Amino acid sequence: MTDVLLAHSFFLRNDARQLEKMKPYPPLGTLYAASHLRRQGYRVAVFDAMLADDLSAFVELLDRSAPKILAFHEDQFHFLNKMCLGHARDALCRMSEMARERGATVIAAGSDPSDHPEVYFRHGVQYVLIGESDHSLVELTNALTGKVPAAVDKIAGLALPDASAPSGVRKTAPRSPERFPDVFPFPAWDLLDTEKYRRVWRETHGYFSVNMVSTRGCPFHCNWCAKPIWGQRYAMRSPANVAEEMALVKRTLNPDHIWFADDIFGLQPRWVAEFAREVAAREASIPFMIQSRVDLMTDQAIEGLAHAGCVEVWLGAESGSQRILDAMDKGTAVEHIPLVREKLRKAGIRACFFIQFGYPGETFDDIMATVNLVRATLPDEIGVSVSNPLPGTGFHEMVKLELGEKDHWDQSNDLAMMFQGTYQTDFYRRLHKLLHRDLTLRQKLRETPEAPAIHAQLEDLDRAWCELGQTEARHRSVNPTPLKKSYDSIAAPDLSRRFN
Repeated sequence: MTDVLLAHSFFLRNDARQLEKMKPYPPLGTLYAASHLRRQGYRVAVFDAMLADDLSAFVELLDRSAPKILAFHEDQFHFLNKMCLGHARDALCRMSEMARERGATVIAAGSDPSDHPEVYFRHGVQYVLIGESDHSLVELTNALTGKVPAAVDKIAGLALPDASAPSGVRKTAPRSPERFPDVFPFPAWDLLDTEKYRRVWRETHGYFSVNMVSTRGCPFHCNWCAKPIWGQRYAMRSPANVAEEMALVKRTLNPDHIWFADDIFGLQPRWVAEFAREVAAREASIPFMIQSRVDLMTDQAIEGLAHAGCVEVWLGAESGSQRILDAMDKGTAVEHIPLVREKLRKAGIRACFFIQFGYPGETFDDIMATVNLVRATLPDEIGVSVSNPLPGTGFHEMVKLELGEKDHWDQSNDLAMMFQGTYQTDFYRRLHKLLHRDLTLRQKLRETPEAPAIHAQLEDLDRAWCELGQTEARHRSVNPTPLKKSYDSIAAPDLSRRFN
């Protein structure tokens, strides 16, 4: 018998974009929860939906393990979880119903359950863990199993169904996130079919990548970025602790590559430098990629990243318009983006940009400023999205009156406008394709500047850009949402300590 079956509900097969990319990562947050429970003496199993064909494997494991508790512990470190995608919600609700039919107690934790616990209560979930859930899960499991006698409603960080409460939900006292994340054990990799991931990665891409995390949370103020788990807080693991895990992963999993899934890796340049020294001391270096910000890419940080083995940095460039960056409360300067891109190139590190279109108040000139930024800097890769009003963000508050019935994306490639942006959805989808094509051709031209075929394709593309500019008025929304801000700017966060 199993005490706790841990599961998540992101089936790769349900998301067309991720299926096409075929870069599946194990559910890191779920594996952290498993190791934390095992440390308390619980018998734990894991159902990993990522590469599962359908629900049959879940049903088989549910019947075979007969868990007392089923805990859906979504991977809070993955951006796909933060997006609160419709297919993951639907799968979790169905799986919850199946577990309840078999007599299991059902718990759910993650971004969407934190935002909308009432949805999950309607489908058999009995407890929702709000925010950072590691300690809450252990305390609730202790109470439910009788290991540590405690009143459930005294456990911090829970949501409970209550017909007499507003929206049918009663919440206990908020739980403060852990300030010293070194206390958490390393993820329970032995509970995962690692070789299945290795086969998929190597067959598709020729290498095998796994995920790690060094920081929980993000202190910056980008007003479109949802923070349902940690709020506006962050906590950094010690460089030695992260390097020790990296050495363990290198010995036991033997990956070719690591993705550090932190919202922002290396909040302190001196931390990055120390991390590089700790990695070298353990001979733990593995090529890795991170997500960061332009203003954190100091000379000290870039040098440390290069020495530690970083091969790729994804920067939240977002826009080539300073007006839009300021509207987003991004806290970065457009003029620094080309400088950082060049520094990373000289250090031998790929520089990739996240680009976002559709923010309220964005004009065609702002869009073309972003296009020209990409052309001028030629990042190694770009990820293009449209502004998505996620619950709990300042951006959501700005546009919530314009939201229709569609309040979240079904799949990660949706690119649907859920409010009245300057333009309609079809315009942004076309823009997405044009910009990717533009970058690809200009990268090829840089390598072979005399290639006639590339010049001919660029001429065709230029005509497509001209057509977009000439017809953009046809794609405008009738009543676009105006930019509404009651303040000028937000102070930069204090990053002097390893937590806030």
